Amino acid sequence: MKLRVQNDRSDFRRALKLGESPTVMQPDSSERGAHAGNGLSLTLQPELLTRAPVTTAAATGAESSEVRVSMTGESSGGASSRRSRVNSNSHSHSHSHGHTRAHHHSNSDLEIDPPDSDLDSGEPSTSFSELRCLFRWLQKSLPFLVILCSKLVIQHALGLAVGVGLLTTFLYVNKNIQTQVFFQDRHSKLQCMWLLLFLVSSTLLLYYTFLTETLYHCLIFLSPSIEPLGFWEILWAVGVTNFIIKFLFMGIKCLILLLPSSLVTYRTQGQWLMLTEELGQMYQATAPVPLWFRYLVTYQETEGTPGLTLGVLLALLYLILKLLGFYSQWMSLLKTVKMLLVGEHTGTAATRGQCSEAGDVCPICQGEYREPRALLCQHIFCDECIALWFNREKSCPLCRTVITEKVYKWRDGATSPHLQIY
Repeated sequence: MKLRVQNDRSDFRRALKLGESPTVMQPDSSERGAHAGNGLSLTLQPELLTRAPVTTAAATGAESSEVRVSMTGESSGGASSRRSRVNSNSHSHSHSHGHTRAHHHSNSDLEIDPPDSDLDSGEPSTSFSELRCLFRWLQKSLPFLVILCSKLVIQHALGLAVGVGLLTTFLYVNKNIQTQVFFQDRHSKLQCMWLLLFLVSSTLLLYYTFLTETLYHCLIFLSPSIEPLGFWEILWAVGVTNFIIKFLFMGIKCLILLLPSSLVTYRTQGQWLMLTEELGQMYQATAPVPLWFRYLVTYQETEGTPGLTLGVLLALLYLILKLLGFYSQWMSLLKTVKMLLVGEHTGTAATRGQCSEAGDVCPICQGEYREPRALLCQHIFCDECIALWFNREKSCPLCRTVITEKVYKWRDGATSPHLQIY
């Protein structure tokens, strides 16, 4: 009996060294007497762990339970079987205990590092996914879009070519007119004649190309001979007419530049150029009204009375909006006509004494005064310099005192690039 207890103790020490198990094997006295002849029955009781506390209830319950190992057979065979069983038990216990520790550390990591609020909200990921889906859709649809655009270009090749030609003609002539106005008395008469001839020839060529459509009817507020007169047809006719009206008034500006300087001074020339542009904008705003009014009122027979009523209401609403726009343009035109008839109240002619007190140097051109004029604030400038300044500003260049009621921005010969299509 003493030999068995010693063997048990030696086996227990070996188990502690190999598996580092926290359990302690103690013999059960009650079972030792009952199985004295056949073998030894041991009870494995866990030892209190002081170094690694267990945080989960499942691990505590597993460690607090008792494990009984019954050992039978011969002493030599029993010792080897007991050693193998104790080693396997300690290995499984240490594995479970290690898994419990790993689970405990993973839970602590999740608690220490909470997920980002932006990721929880899902906004960045959602936006990125939407952009990615849009990019994929464009990538897949690109061949179809190219085919569709090619078909549209082939069908409307003539109309697109006309639009590109009108735009390039407008940009070229507008820039050259401003350049000639900037040269003042040194502008080229030959260049002005070339611009006028170029505008006339472009207009006649366009109307001759579309002679059957009678687009020139739009200039006198009539409908062209386009059947059917749908939305795209009206839009195209209004756009062409708008460019032609611009060409017409740009030609009038070229005629003003061709007048001799003895008849039209630089200040008077700017006023006439500004009045021409104001009249041109009024004409451009009025020309599309009959076409759009007809399009809104026209209805199909299948629509019946409701379609006609809706068309009339839409046409009336369109007219009201146009009248509001006409009012502001009309007030601007009246101010321009008043300035042309009465003259600009930007100051009076400065005397020699006033020029000497100012230093005989214009603050704008930094040269000697040429036809000096004294503004309401008593600052003196050249007549041409201050006229160019008031093309963009309403106040004095030095003290910022408001001199005029309106910015006369069209005296430099520029034409508005705004396309009036409604």
